[in-house]
Formats: sequence, C-alpha cells, structure tokens
Amino acid sequence: MDLSSKPSNWDLDQSPTPWPSLWITGPSRSGKTSRLIQVLEQRLTPPHGGAMRTSIPPITPAVLILTANTGNQRDLSDRLLLEVGCRDPLVFKTPSGFIIDEVFLFWPLIFQALHLKAQFPLRLRPETEQELATTLWREALDDLGLDTAGVMEYRFVRDTLDLLQLAGAGGFAPEEIAPRLSQGLAGDTWETKPEISETRGDLLHHWQQWCLERGLLSYGLIYDLYGRYLLGDRHYQRQLLRRYRGIFADDVDDYPALMADFLQTALAAEIPCVVTFNPNGQNRLGLNADPKALAQIQGDFAHTETLPIPEGLGETLAPLLLQVIQEPAELLPLPTIVELLQICRGEEEPEFLPISRAALLRATADRIIKAVKQEGIAPGQIAVIGPGLDAIARYTLMEILKKQDIAVEPLNEQRPLITSPLVRALLTLLTLVYPGLGPLIDRDRLAEMLVVLSHPQPGQIPPTAIDPVRAGLLSDHCYYFHRQHPRLLPVTDYPRWDRFGHQVVTAYDGIRDWIEAKTQYIEQADPHAPPPPVVLNAAIEHFFGKTRTLSYGELAVLRGLMETAQHFWEVDTRLRQNEGAQRSPLETLTQFIQLLRRGTITANAYPAHRETGDHAVLLATIYQYRNLRRSHPWHFWLDVGSNLWQSGGSADLFAHHCFLRENPGRPWTLEEATERQTAKLSRVLADLTARIGERLILCHSELAVNGMEQRGPLSPLIDAAQMQVLAR
Repeated sequence: MDLSSKPSNWDLDQSPTPWPSLWITGPSRSGKTSRLIQVLEQRLTPPHGGAMRTSIPPITPAVLILTANTGNQRDLSDRLLLEVGCRDPLVFKTPSGFIIDEVFLFWPLIFQALHLKAQFPLRLRPETEQELATTLWREALDDLGLDTAGVMEYRFVRDTLDLLQLAGAGGFAPEEIAPRLSQGLAGDTWETKPEISETRGDLLHHWQQWCLERGLLSYGLIYDLYGRYLLGDRHYQRQLLRRYRGIFADDVDDYPALMADFLQTALAAEIPCVVTFNPNGQNRLGLNADPKALAQIQGDFAHTETLPIPEGLGETLAPLLLQVIQEPAELLPLPTIVELLQICRGEEEPEFLPISRAALLRATADRIIKAVKQEGIAPGQIAVIGPGLDAIARYTLMEILKKQDIAVEPLNEQRPLITSPLVRALLTLLTLVYPGLGPLIDRDRLAEMLVVLSHPQPGQIPPTAIDPVRAGLLSDHCYYFHRQHPRLLPVTDYPRWDRFGHQVVTAYDGIRDWIEAKTQYIEQADPHAPPPPVVLNAAIEHFFGKTRTLSYGELAVLRGLMETAQHFWEVDTRLRQNEGAQRSPLETLTQFIQLLRRGTITANAYPAHRETGDHAVLLATIYQYRNLRRSHPWHFWLDVGSNLWQSGGSADLFAHHCFLRENPGRPWTLEEATERQTAKLSRVLADLTARIGERLILCHSELAVNGMEQRGPLSPLIDAAQMQVLAR
C-alpha cells in the first residue's frame, strides 16, 4: 500500500491497529528522519491534543530507537528532545551497540546453551583481537610462509578475523565461511586458493572455541552468538515483547542482514516497527551492511510510505553529472553552479608539467579564503570532500586556513596513539619505573620524555622547563643504561651541570624523584605492585593534571591511552584466570608498549569540537560525509580525477560479497561487478549532490599523492568544465 497520496498529517492512531508497522522510503534529504520523528510523536503523545503523561509506571515498556551510527544517534536524540520532549522511556542504540548489549545482558542463556564456564564475558577491541589471534595462530602462520616483515601476516590475520564478523552480521554460521569463500572467490591469486580458504575456516574455528572457553568476545563472535543463540530463543523473544512497545529504525539501508532478522522477529511478536530506507544511501555496503536483505522485508510491514525527491540541486544535478560521465563524447554543458578550480602555476613551474597535488591544495585553500573573505560565505557553509584525505592534505589545508583565522573541523581523523608526544613520553616513563625494560629505552625517547614531562613555564618558548637541547645533553650524560635497572643519574654527574640553570635542574630532579619513588614502591610491593594502568593514571595526574592546561585533542589522546591500558590488563587478567601465569608481568608490559609503538591503536588526534562545528570548514572523506548526513551550501570535491570515487572512498572488506544474502554462490561475472560499481557511483553522486545548496567546485590535479597520473570515473566532468572555460 502506497501512502504517498495520503495527507502528511495522517494519524496512525486512527488506524484499526493502534501501532501499525510503517516502512518509509525516500532519497537523501527527502525528510525521512523528520517523518520518523513525526510518527514517533503521534505514537508517544496522546491523540487529539490530550495532556502529556507526567509520570511513567515502572513497568512501562521502552521505545527502541535505532540509528546507523553514533553521530546520527546524538543528532536524533537532540531533535527528539527539542521537537517532541516526551516523557516515555526511549532507548537509543546503533545496530552493533544493540546486539552487543543484548549478548551481554542475556549471556546466561548463551553459556547455558553452549555449556560454557559461568563467567562474565569480556569484549575484545580489534587491536587486542589481532594480537591474541596472531599469537594463537603462530604455528599455522609460520607454515604459510608469509613475509618476514609482517605486512602480509598482519593483513592475513585481519582479513580472516573480519570474515567472522561478515558471516555473523549476515546470519551465517562460522562453518559456512570456508565453503562460501571457495564458491565466491575468483582468480588465481594466493588468497583465492581453496586450500587457503580451508585454512581460514580452520583457524576461525580454533579461535572461536578458544575465545568462548575464556569468555572473550570479538565483534564477529557477538554477531554469531546473537543470531544463532538469542534471536530464535523463545525466552528472549518473550523478553523483547515485555521490554519494547515499539521500534523505530532510521536508515536501515546501512544495517547488517542480522537486523532484518531482528525486525522480522519483532513484527512476528507484534511489536510495531517504523523504519526508513534510502535507496541512494547504502554507505556501509562492502563493510558489514546488506541493504538488499533489509529491502526484502518491506513486504512484512503493514504500510509503505514513499517520499518524493526533494526540490533542489540534487534533483537535476545528479542525473546531469551521470550523463556527462556515461556519455563523455557529447561534451554536455555543465550548469553555472559547477565551477572548475583554476590552478595557477608557480613562476618556476613549466607549462608542460602536469599540475601537482601540492598546487591543488594551495589553490583549494585560496578559493576557500576568497569565498569567506570576499564573497561572504561563512566557514560553516563549506565542506571539502574527497575520496581520501591523507595526513599531508589535512595538515596543509588546516594550516593555510587557520593562518587566515578560518576554523577547520577535520571529521573523525584517526591517528595512532603513538603519534602523540604525550603518549610516547608516558611509555618511556614506564620503562624507567618497572624493572627489566632497559632494551626498550633509547636516548632520543628519553630526551623527548624530559621535554614533555617538565613543568610548563607560562610565556616561554618552548613552554617547558627543559628545552630539547638541554634534554639531549641530560639523556647523553645522566642516563645509566642497564637491562634490568636503567635509571636517571643525579644532574651533578655531568661536569658542567651548573650551566643548565636552576629551572632545568629543578624540573629534572622533580622527574627523577618521581620515578625513583614509584620504582621503590613497586619493588617493595612486589608481587602486589599496582598494575601499569594505575601508574599511568598517577603519572598523568602528576605531570599534566595540576600544572598544565591540555587541549581538547590532548585530553582525548590521554583518555584513549587509559582506556587501551585498562582493556589490555583486563584481558590479561582474564587469561591468567583461565590459563595460569603463562607469561610474566614483564612480558605483558613489554607487549603493551610494543603494541602501541607499532601504531596499531588509533585515536582521534583532532576530535570534532561540537561547539565549533557549525562555524568551521568541514574536511571529510566521502564515506565520512555520507555517514554524517549533513548538507552544506558549498561543496569542494577534492581529487575529482581519483579512481577512488568508484568505490565511494571506502575500502571494502575482503570477500564481503560472499556473505551477502543475495550472493549467488559463485564468483561475480565481470559484467555483474561492473554493474555494481556503476550503481555505487550513481548512489554516491545522487547522495552528495542532494546535500549541495548553492555551489559545487571541482578540484583536480593531474597527479595523485603517489605522483602517478590519475584518470578516474569523474574525469569527464573535468573535461566538460574545461571546455566551458575555454568557450567563455
């Protein structure tokens, strides 16, 4: 039943069923979320203007509200509080967050079904999962003869673990992984060999059993346990009916197939559901989402409402851009709102050389400055979007714009924790506090630690008591290397110590005294010495908590370090409880420091400050921007000639197509693969253009980051824009 012809204020409470299920579909910016809020308000607010309830009975079931990601969750909860303001209990979750919470909440049902040890489960972070699996599979990995540098080994382990997540999210048992790989992979590469697929299946079976025996749960295991042992359990289904009186799910095109099973279970239990679906969304397809699996349950809903294409640039611009791309020979004219960035060469750059990416970044920043300073465009109205934003591009644009007092918001930039000087200094501090870590210290790290940990001096440059030159001298002359007991020597051991000055000597003695006090306490308290997370917390409070005002980014990094350390030792404690002391505390600490130094744990180095987000130029990849679901009057599309536009700027997980519900059980043909790529590019363009308000600026360099010439799927747009420039 299509409700598009019905009035927009159609009251669902007048239906014979007080809570009929409703499927809302529509393209980007068509008002799906607003319609979801409207329906939610109709159901939570008494009809016909009745008074709102002032109290909630304790047994009132909650309303479950699902969103595709945490950012959308915050936005939707804010809108509901402002626009609805209901007193009914609302539970906000992402699909993964909901499944994780359900598995932990109903863990007794699972360990009874699997006859596991009665212990509370502990969730593994991806980096910890990687380390444990690599150790568990060491013998098999050596037999495979992967590269000694560890790159292939790391990739093999990560891809194999991701297969468990893909299978669980798709609702497939782990036993199906190897057959699906053998049926769905094509080609003559090492990864596609049937024997390698069998090896992956065997390794995952071993990993699954090992984790369950110890109560350790990765994302893949959590998906599998929920789909196989909870969702079909009649006790769990009865609890769902008691806990939730309605389910509202926004943007289900980005949900895993397992959530289609969940919604069907809820509908069968007569829990009313209202969902929204964007045919031009599907941003997580290739990761763990299965849009077609969700689309197939549309027939289970009592009503369907189709929202029209919104008026604006997206309605006309997306079809035109697609036509230019698909029919480049016709050289169709682009509208005046599409602007090709004119890049001026430097005086020393010959005309015959291709335009470099450095010139592109400079020109992009200059055009933004012109828009803000001369054309009156607010920074918050501008979004710079590219298929990939490398660190150099982010840094270049941010530095140029900040020098012009233009705020910049880099969206979800992920950097390894070890890139922070604060983290590096604290790790070096641990190597001096705990015995046996001498081989992990070098003089450069020690000098950096002295600079970072020395108390700041207001108004001085550098703003620390110990400058890098004197820190280098101290590390050269006042550090005693010892494998078991490395230590800092008194400053008087350096013959010319008097030339350091009172400020440096005082700061150095303060660091040295703190280290010696902690070392002495740990040695006396052994074997009941505090674990490293406790020492890290004490160091942060002592060196940063009282004497230094940290930036928002530095606080986020330190928080990430503490969360990582606490999780690492929680897992270590669990392993000791199940296996005994198979490795010493020294080995655990060494592994932790090396894990961080390899850069496998990331944090948001420049977290988005929500207070300034509306007043700053947004830097984002295509994938990040589409996840954000915002719109901007001005779009700068960076690296328009890049081939990465074909993939929507995100890398698909290995063999993801083997675990889609629509998978035919054979490799895709070349025609099928091409058709899927074309459809994805079409969705990306339709989604992005719907989010443009006034102006689209195409930013193109002939050379990519690696210096290679680029000629991607959007290159015909560059040709058409250049022809228009020449024709003027």
